[in-house]
Order: sequence, then structure tokens, then C-alpha cells
Amino acid sequence: MTKDQSKKKNSHIVGAGPGGLTAAMLLARRGFKVRIFEKAAQVGGRNAAIIRNGYKFDTGPTFLMMKFILDEVFEEADRNINHYLKPVKLEPMYRLQFKGTRLEPTTEREAMLQQIDGIFPGNRDGYDRFMAAEERRFELMYPCLQKNYASFSEYFSRDFIKALPNLSLGRSLIGVLGNYFKDEKLKLSFTFQSKYLGMSPWDCPGAFAILPYVEHAFGVYHTMGGLSEISDAMAEVCREHGVEIHLNTPVKQLVIENKKVSGVELDNGEQILADETVLNADFGYAMKNLFPPGTLKKYSPEKVDSKKYSCSTFMLHLGLDKIYDLPHHTVFFAEDYKGNIQDIFENKVLSEDLSFYVRNASVTDSTLAPEGHSSVYVLVPVPNQQSEIDWGNKKNAFRDRVIKALIERAEMSDLEDHIREEIIFTPQTWQDMNIQYGATFNLAHSFMQMLYFRPRNKFEELDNCYLVGGGTHPGSGLPTIYESGRIAANLISKQHSVPFESKNQQI
Repeated sequence: MTKDQSKKKNSHIVGAGPGGLTAAMLLARRGFKVRIFEKAAQVGGRNAAIIRNGYKFDTGPTFLMMKFILDEVFEEADRNINHYLKPVKLEPMYRLQFKGTRLEPTTEREAMLQQIDGIFPGNRDGYDRFMAAEERRFELMYPCLQKNYASFSEYFSRDFIKALPNLSLGRSLIGVLGNYFKDEKLKLSFTFQSKYLGMSPWDCPGAFAILPYVEHAFGVYHTMGGLSEISDAMAEVCREHGVEIHLNTPVKQLVIENKKVSGVELDNGEQILADETVLNADFGYAMKNLFPPGTLKKYSPEKVDSKKYSCSTFMLHLGLDKIYDLPHHTVFFAEDYKGNIQDIFENKVLSEDLSFYVRNASVTDSTLAPEGHSSVYVLVPVPNQQSEIDWGNKKNAFRDRVIKALIERAEMSDLEDHIREEIIFTPQTWQDMNIQYGATFNLAHSFMQMLYFRPRNKFEELDNCYLVGGGTHPGSGLPTIYESGRIAANLISKQHSVPFESKNQQI
């Protein structure tokens, strides 16, 4: 099939989140006719922005890691990312605040070693061993993350067999970090990234030690205007390549014929047919609501409900008429961090002793608030909606606890006097946004929900259907979600014999 012939092929994208936009811009560049159907009034999904009275807030991700994947996706869409976005590398990457101890990790090796020597003496060699060993693990695992796992034979590929001894099977992330560091706080400094997956470092598979490695190796970035600008830029590229983006257009369900997805049915009853459909929605919600009842067996409602899900998040978006002297990113650890983690994941209660994250991006980016003001993002990991927490009754009291923690631990003593805008997200808010159990980071990344065992990008139950997003392979987090979109686009292109060039050499 020639590129011109491929224009006859219609691809639908359900949802304009990061994965859907990635698939759309790549497919459109390759000559496919692409339509995106998005229920919201703007693109981005959980990577969208809220703008209120001059204050701009990201609703979801605030860390951009593995930026090279995003660079590659733009390049494969025949575009230069720097013509659309202004990425800023943060140094130090963030501040990690424990009671009585403060660490500011950086990609600069000597500066990092000096901090370790000063704060955690006797652990210097551990840092170099960590970087060397995890570089090797990353090199072996990265090809595995790029595969499509359409069959069990692909799971046990040469790449996987090579990587297998480095997967640390049966070991937790905190256990693996014990190979490198003796001090408990230093170990925790390299495990908080498990929160990107919505998991406890005591349960998160040890292989995810590659997460802190990629931060220390490649850095952490901010995009001017907030990370929502990435989705807006992707949408711009999509439109340049002829993609039709239909906002305020909810999809009621997929149209199924002879065990194939043949298109979408909109809320207004209109059916629009396509050769291929890419589903970019919360996995649990999609399986239970976007297919006609009784269609699915492997992913029936009962089986979807029984899967393991991430924690949820309580979030405050604060528009302040003041800029506090706090770094761009700060993570505050509970004094009893393990107890706090157990409360979130095992006991499913709200801890008295909170861990929380603050993004004070206005110290880097003046576009997020009026002059002299700031846009502050506060995230508190909390149990998902499988708990019995009544957020209708708990919301205001918990908000006050979070404000108190900011005043006492983030040195914002006069915070209450400077709040001009305030938006609260609870697990109930996320659930009301069609997120299963309000699990902000989607399906948990336990070993039996990774790689071959995670929902695949080519849907197993129905033909002509592809899945992208945090609930699918390779997993949650912006870079892996971009990769899910690229995998889907590459699979569709191969299906229709459309030639393409991709930095993902596994598809």
C-alpha cells in the first residue's frame, strides 16, 4: 500500500489524552485520515490545564522525565519540539525534605556526591554503584518496554531473556536500594518515584529502580506554561497534519461487528465507522462502559474490578498573591514514612502523619500567574475509592490539615492570608471524571500487571482496536504513555503496510 492509498484508511481516536494525541500525530503524518473524539472542551485529558482568573494549573503530571521519548515522537511526526515548546531542565531536580534532613538531587555527579558526603557520610560509593548497575538494567529493560507483547513468544524474546537476571524478581524497590545505600533516608530518596506508579516502595517491583536512575541520568524538565502545553502542542501538530479534533463530543460506546471494532457511536446516537479505533480512556472505565454489555470476557466488569489499582490523590490548586521561597518541586516525607505508606495501601485510612508534594513552579515560570503571584500545586497520596472514606464529609477537614502541614513544614506561615483561588480534587473527584476507583495512576504495576500481563496496545479481545494510556503497556507516567501511543501507531501502520521510520525498533 502506498502512502496515498493509506489516506483511504480511517483511524478514530477516542480521547485526546497524551497517548491518543501521540498516536494521532504519528498516524496522520503517515497519511491516515484521523479523527479524535474528546468529551471535554479541551485536549489533554489528565494532562490538561485549569485557568482561573489569571492562574494556570496543571491537573495531572508535573514532572517530565525521559524527555528524549517526547523529542523522538515530535521528530517522527516531522516536527521539531523546540518550535512548539520551551523545555527547561531543572537543577537541582527537586528538594526532598525529611524531618531534620534536606537533600537536593542533581544530575551533576560531583555536586551529588558532595551532598551525600555531607548528609549521609559513608554512602558515596553506593551512588556510583547505583548509577552503573541501573544504567545496565535500563539498557536491558528499555527494549522490553517498547515491545507490543501480542503473543507469549514475544514475552520470552531474546531481549526479555537477557533482561531477566536484572529484573530483581521477588525483590521490592526498597530492597534493591539497600544494595547501594545504608542510610534509610537516602534509600527513601531513591524510592519516592514509586509514587509515580501509585505504589508503595515496599511493594513496587525492584526493577523500577530504573526510575530514579533515568532522572539522575537524563534530568527532570518543566515546559514553560506548564506540562499541559505538551498536549496543546501535540494537538497543533495533529491539526497541521489534517487531524479532525472533535471536542465536546463524548463517545457512548464502540460499534462491534463480527468481533471487530468498526467505529464509534456518539452520545447523540450517530455512528461513525473507521478501519481502526484507538481507545485512550481510563482502562477500567473503558472496559466497563464503552463496550456493549456482555461483549468482553477477559476484561468483564467483574475481572476488571478484581485487578490491583494504584492509590489516589488529594490535590489542592492554590492561586496566591505571593511567591514563596520554595523550589520548583519539593517532596515532604512523613516522619513515619512506612506507617504513612501502610495507611494508604493496606489500612486504607487517612494518616495523621502526611507525606505530600508541592510544585511551586512560579519560581521558574512567570506565565502561570499574574505578576508577583504564584500558582501552587499540592498533591497528597491517599487511598483510592476501594476505601470507606466519605470524601463528602472529609474533604474540608482534610483540606485544613493539608494547609496546616504547608504552614508548618513548607514554611508558608502566612499562607491563609494569600490564597486568592483554590481548587480541590479528591478521590471522588477523580472517580466522577470516569477514573476507576479514583485510582489516579491507573492499574498498579505489580509483576503480574506488567509487560505481557498488562493490557496490551493491540486489544486482545477484539480486532481493529488498540489501547493507549496509563492503564496499558508500558504503564503510567507521561513518557510511557507517549510510548503506548507510538506502539499503537506503529502496529496500525504495519497492519496496513504503510512504511514508517521510528526510533522504536521493536515494532
